[in-house]
Amino acid sequence: MCSGDKKLDVCIYDTTLRDGSQGEGLAFSVEDKLKVASKLDFLGVAYIEGGWPGSNPKDLEFFHRVPELDLKNARISAFGSTRRPGTNVKQDTNVKALLDAGVPVVAIVGKSWDFHVFRALETTLEENLAMIRETISYLKDMGLEVVFDAEHFFDGYKNNPDYALQVLASAGEAGADWLVLCDTNGGTLPWDLEEVIRAVKKENSVPLGIHVHNDNACAVVNSLTAVRLGITQVQGTMNGYGERCGNADLSAVIPNLELKMKKRCLPDNHLRHLTEVSHYVSEVANMPRHNSQPFVGYGAFAHKGGIHVSALLKDSLTYEHIDPEAVGNRRRVLVSELSGISNLLNKARELNLDVNLYDAETRKMIKKIKELENEGFQFEGADASLELLLRKAFGQYQDFFQLQNLKILIEKREDDGIGAEAMIKLKVNDETVHTAAEGDGPVNALDNALRKALTGFYPFIESMHLTDYKVRVLDGGEGTAAKVRVLIESADEKETWSTVGVSENIIEASWQALVDSLNYMLLKRKAQG
Repeated sequence: MCSGDKKLDVCIYDTTLRDGSQGEGLAFSVEDKLKVASKLDFLGVAYIEGGWPGSNPKDLEFFHRVPELDLKNARISAFGSTRRPGTNVKQDTNVKALLDAGVPVVAIVGKSWDFHVFRALETTLEENLAMIRETISYLKDMGLEVVFDAEHFFDGYKNNPDYALQVLASAGEAGADWLVLCDTNGGTLPWDLEEVIRAVKKENSVPLGIHVHNDNACAVVNSLTAVRLGITQVQGTMNGYGERCGNADLSAVIPNLELKMKKRCLPDNHLRHLTEVSHYVSEVANMPRHNSQPFVGYGAFAHKGGIHVSALLKDSLTYEHIDPEAVGNRRRVLVSELSGISNLLNKARELNLDVNLYDAETRKMIKKIKELENEGFQFEGADASLELLLRKAFGQYQDFFQLQNLKILIEKREDDGIGAEAMIKLKVNDETVHTAAEGDGPVNALDNALRKALTGFYPFIESMHLTDYKVRVLDGGEGTAAKVRVLIESADEKETWSTVGVSENIIEASWQALVDSLNYMLLKRKAQG
């Protein structure tokens, strides 16, 4: 059973909210978990593992509140372990917590490596099998769908294959709906994994799942290999979050299954939501996005070399393995010192600029961009600044405000940090605005003063916020007089954009990037009416 959808070839079991949350620096609140669960259901995964209700009150609260979401595609699963050694299953607190969660699916983890039975559980091999049988049988009697996670299965099989297979047989005989083979330490290579799966399939008739970690960078390929061998449930996390090196990245597993292996694992037309969901989860998790992340990364379909772009304009298949829109991403043509005319033409066409009439201007612009990049500007990571530059060159730009004067005062007190105050005078719509604002530092004060001056004219600026601020010294040999590049990433409720500034003065470089960021937003809002 796969969420009642018999048309799916592979069931996606998402454990971002449980296994993914064990990643370093990642923590979800109850509200975060509800938001992510709703978004994963929107994507169309078959199962969402919400947490371990026996381990903390937060996860139990999540399960009690999850009915508020009115999920359309996913079944919610609660994670727990087998009963403890020497404990009656009906009296085991963890098992009771699973029932209290009130969800239709439970995932039970049990030891399949004899080494763990002896060292971690400190019990006998026979008692471990009894723990598995009794826990699964009891939960099945309670009317639940049971997923059995055979922890450390591949290591266990390597050490004692007979016992590892006995573990699966005990779980299957007790009524488990799924037997999931776990590479918990993440060190199994694809050919070894294939050998083990083939052996398991000869001895087993219960539907199989795969759960692999990424410690040897093989989690995605191991998951795909398992499906190729007939496994029909894949467990993983969005963006590969998880303990140590993470879990199988579902944002790579899913499109490979659907587009490369022709295995249906999402409802029709839901794959196009993948990039949106991946980015949403990273925002809620407060984790950085990896630009080069396959399929969903901002740079996954970015093209820089002029020869590449020239061919791409003729046929996208020349340098793209899929249509980026299939996964909800988009093609980006970068403009840099490596660019040719093709790059700039493509970028201009994206902006609806009629460059056919401006051949001389086009070549002039290429030259200017290369000169600016030689000075330290980097437009491939600052699309918004590049768009403003092109619009200025082709007469489609408007100044929404002009600086008349700016002063910044910095104060250091003996028992306090450094504070700053920015005083700014702008001309906006033929009006002069003079205001001041404080900040934790000069750039923060400058940002606050700019916003304060402009909000009365453009109230929607309040929805914009800075999401990243990077400073790079371009020539360390110059010491404190070195030229610096400032990259600013900004966002509102609709999109994210990046701008750049370069100067020997960090305030001036920050000013350039801030002004571009605000002008870009104002330009977009004007175009939207």
